[in-house]
Parts: sequence; C-alpha cells; structure tokens
Amino acid sequence: MTSQEQRTEHLTLPGVLTAEQAAETVAGILAVQRDSGAIPWFRGHHLDPWDHVEAAMALDAAGEHEAAARAYAWLARHQNGDGSWYAAYHDGDADRPTDRSRETNFCGYIAAGVWHHYLSTGDDTFLDRMWPTVYAAVEFVLRLQQPGGQIGWKREPDGTPVTDALLTGSSSLHQALRCALAIAETREDPQPDWELATGALAHAIRHHEDRFLDKSRYSMDWYYPVLGGAVTGAAARERIESRWDEFVVPGLGVRCVVPNPWVTGGESCELALALWAMGESDRAVEILRSLTHLRADNGMYWTGYVFEGDRAVWPEELTAWTAGSLLLAVAALGGHEATTTVFGGTGLPEGLPPDCCSA
Repeated sequence: MTSQEQRTEHLTLPGVLTAEQAAETVAGILAVQRDSGAIPWFRGHHLDPWDHVEAAMALDAAGEHEAAARAYAWLARHQNGDGSWYAAYHDGDADRPTDRSRETNFCGYIAAGVWHHYLSTGDDTFLDRMWPTVYAAVEFVLRLQQPGGQIGWKREPDGTPVTDALLTGSSSLHQALRCALAIAETREDPQPDWELATGALAHAIRHHEDRFLDKSRYSMDWYYPVLGGAVTGAAARERIESRWDEFVVPGLGVRCVVPNPWVTGGESCELALALWAMGESDRAVEILRSLTHLRADNGMYWTGYVFEGDRAVWPEELTAWTAGSLLLAVAALGGHEATTTVFGGTGLPEGLPPDCCSA
C-alpha cells in the first residue's frame, strides 16, 4: 500500500471507493492545484471561490493538509478590500478575473473551509492567521442581508447590490455563518451581530421561502436547506421525501434541474451528505454507489450525464469540485471528525433569532 493509500484508507466505502481509488482521486485534485495554491475547476478553466474551498476541504479530509493550507493562503492573499472575491478567475490566476461580480455565497464559504481545516489539524496559528480574512468575508456577506433575514445574492462589478436572495446560496451561508461563529468562539472574540444574523437567516429559510427567488426546478433548492443545517429532524425528512421521485434517478444519481434528463455528480454527492446528516446513511450510500458511471480512468469524475436520447457524458469535463464533493461525502459516512462536524452541525452555534423575525 502506498503512503497516499494509507492516508486515504479511511476514505473507503464498499461499492464507492477503495483505498487505491481514493488515492487516485486525491492525486487528481492535487494535479489540478496550481503552484500558487489555487484550485480551478480543471487546468485551463476558471476558479470560483466556493468550489476552490470545497476541493480544499476534500484535501484536508484526505490528510493533504499542506496543500489545503496553500489553498486558503491563496484566498487570504487575493481578497478584495471589501472582504470579497470575484466570482471567477481564469485558471486560478488572481490577475485575470473573468467575472468581477462578487457573490455572497462564494465569499462566505471560506468560514466553513477554515473551520474544517482547523478541526482537521488543530493548528491554532492557522486559525489566527485566517481570522482577519474570515471576518472581512463575513462582514461583506452580512452587508447584503435583508430585513427579512435572507441574504442578497451578489454585488455587480460596479458595486450595485443585488438584493434578490437565492435559497441555495443562503442555505450554504447558514452553514458558513455557523462555522464563522465557531471560529469566533474558539478565539474568544464573540460576534453577537453574527449570531442575530444567523438566527434571522435560519428563520427565513425555515418559514419564508417566499423571500427567495423561485428556483424550485433545481435540486439544490430542494436539499440545500437540509444540507446547510437550517432544516432538520422531521421537517428535513418531509422535505426530502416530498420531491424524491422528481429528482432522484435510480442507478444514475440526481437531476440538476427538472425535467431535464441530466444527472450531475456534485448534486448527487451533496444530496448524499444531506441524507447522512438526516441519519439516512443507507440511502446516502445508495446514491454514491450510483455514481460509479461518472468515474474516469484517472480517478476524477465527470460533471454529469445525459440519460435520454443521445446518451452521453456532458459536459466533457472532469472537475475538482465534483471529485471533492464525493470525497467529502465518503469522509462524512466514514466518521471523519472535521467533516462530520461541519456537515452534521455537531457543536456549531445556532444563532439567535431577533424579535422581529420570531413569528
């Protein structure tokens, strides 16, 4: 067994990954990472900050802590003055942004990644070094929170705020804000405004979906309130059951959007994480086993597959974030402590709903 296989031995799951296959997948993500620490979708394509963080989290789950730390250092070096990052950079080149809008979800997710790295390594120096970056990112995000608790989608390149909110993005931000609060507590630097903001956001997600743009055709809007930790227990089970047959294609994975005959690896792995968080591990494993048809010979995963008509892998791209999402789902099922904490919510602060949003 190689040293990489030994590091990924805990990332094994019958019918999904062997230790050797996990090592191949990790090596594939490392091959995408640039010397600067940037992790684009694949070499020659763009980097977006959210998927960059997801790939870094997968590297930490695989024991590649130095590579993950370099990914977070890239974000710290290239953060904009307002606490944001641009939505896309060509091949991870910070001097070549290709989309200068600044999406709140993309920017806030660093808190989840930094907390995951700290839990994976216990590196207090890293946490102290990244705190100013996380703080500035959270402040950027919360400047776009609306009176109803939801968080505006982005700022346009000229700085104009887009106050319309996305349920998927806000649900991911709910997870990220809880991680940011955990970081603040660990550093003994309480942030009561963040607690109120997190509580108001959770209330909006749970009780006021009308405050978000209608993207109900997309599977992410179906499962992300569960994955982001805002909807739990019986409400989570009811939500998932309500649209299971619409989105899940047995033996193939999860549709990205209905009614399109296209399943995607990223959405499938995220649903598996949501199912695991609900205590539905058996169904999570079933979903992950259905993705073997997306695995390429080099250990990476195709983004998606069109399963009707001219059936084909589409688009023909092997993305670091698809591979990363699979590794994180397997890590959660395998009990990797940092991953179970971040995606299971164990010990994460809940936030405090303000009086105006308690109804």
